[in-house]
Amino acid sequence: MEALIYVVLVALGAGVGCLLYKKFTEKSNDVSRKEAELMVSEARKEADLLRKEATLQAKDVVMKAKSDFESDMVERRKEAQVQEKRLLTKEENQERRGDNLDKKEGDLSRREQSLSQRDKNVLVKEKEVQTVLQQERDKLESIAGLTQSDAKDTLMKLMEDAAKHESAKRVKQIEDEAKETAEKRAVKIIAQAVQRYAGDYATERTVSVVNLPGDDMKGRIIGREGRNIRAIEAATGVDLIIDDTPEAVIISSFDPVRRAVAKHALERLITDGRIHPARIEEVVNKVQGEIDQTIKDAGEKAIFDLGIHGMNPELIRMIGRLKYRTSYTQNIYEHSLEVAFICGMMADELKLSNKMARRAGLLHDIGKAMDHEIEGSHAVIGADFARRYGESPEIVQAIEAHHNDVEIKHPLDVLVQAADALSGARPGARKEMLDAYIKRLEALEDIGNSFKGVEKTFAIQAGRDVRVMVNHENISDEDAVVLSRDIAGKIEKELTYPGQIRVTVIRETRAFTMAK
Repeated sequence: MEALIYVVLVALGAGVGCLLYKKFTEKSNDVSRKEAELMVSEARKEADLLRKEATLQAKDVVMKAKSDFESDMVERRKEAQVQEKRLLTKEENQERRGDNLDKKEGDLSRREQSLSQRDKNVLVKEKEVQTVLQQERDKLESIAGLTQSDAKDTLMKLMEDAAKHESAKRVKQIEDEAKETAEKRAVKIIAQAVQRYAGDYATERTVSVVNLPGDDMKGRIIGREGRNIRAIEAATGVDLIIDDTPEAVIISSFDPVRRAVAKHALERLITDGRIHPARIEEVVNKVQGEIDQTIKDAGEKAIFDLGIHGMNPELIRMIGRLKYRTSYTQNIYEHSLEVAFICGMMADELKLSNKMARRAGLLHDIGKAMDHEIEGSHAVIGADFARRYGESPEIVQAIEAHHNDVEIKHPLDVLVQAADALSGARPGARKEMLDAYIKRLEALEDIGNSFKGVEKTFAIQAGRDVRVMVNHENISDEDAVVLSRDIAGKIEKELTYPGQIRVTVIRETRAFTMAK
């Protein structure tokens, strides 16, 4: 019974639990449904808000774009109006100019007509004047009883007689004054002429003076039987003049390089005190090397002073060689620098390249550094040399055209021509006589060097003496006599010169042995 009651209670509890569970479940579903509906409603509200906001933003964008478009159109209309006004103004100006031109043409035509009329009137007046003058001449001739040509002859004769009388009186007066002061004035005039001409031309240009510590040094320079002076002249190619001038020796040569080498070598020998042929040759060779270095330094200084860069070292060396070259007694190195600076200044005024102008001016006479070695115009020689060492076509053209050897093609060509003329034409810059003298001496040396077996040829004594150094192995004593005659004959045939020229062929044999 108790068991049955227990079973009934258990079944009853299970049924009640199932009923309670069902009700709880239904209640939970109702709550979840209400929450879901609430969430959907809120989502719809948010979507509506977002849609409304998007719609408002789209409207704002459209309104802004429309406003920008309208403002842009307004600006464009304004610009179009401004352009239209400008065009209208230009048209009005063109019309006014056209009217002015028409007026000017009318004025010109009227002036031309007026001038032509004036010309006609002038011609008429001239004819009337000529007629009146002829009538007056006829009257004067009838009154004087002389024709116009007879009157001129009579007047000229009277004037000549008067002039002769005055000139005779003046000559007599001058002669009387000259007799009183003739000697003093003659000495003064000669002294002034020597100072103004010979000092600048002969002494400074072709002669160097070496000061001696005493006159006894002259004997040491001459040496036993003149061997030292012969060695100096043979090694340097200069003429060493030892005369009565106290404590001084004169070095004469048309070649400035030889003269510089001889001067420095002689000064060094005098300071050293050891003067003999072997020492002379050693010193001359050493000084020659130093002169070569001086030439290089001069070229580099010119490049630095002008602010030019990137030039081939061989061109720089040739520029330095110009320091020892002259043209009509004008130093070519200084002349080239002067031309370069003038070219640069003119290029600045014409808005051309200053550096290109200076470069062309510096190199324009580079051919003169080698024109004694190569046949042809120095302009053509210099242009070929500059082209070979990498100069630009404009520079080469300016060098070749500065004496019109080729056609002028560039403004730089005209600048170099003008600067060259300015530098050479200034008062005192050049003297033609020395240049002709130097060319004659160079021609003498070239004739001597043209013969086979000749090592060196030196023209000395102002071209009156030509010394020819020959190789003793190729030329015998008998051949030396024949060679001197052949050289003299060629000089007589090819050159024109005053006086006589002595040709001396020197054949020397030397033997050296070392004592150990």
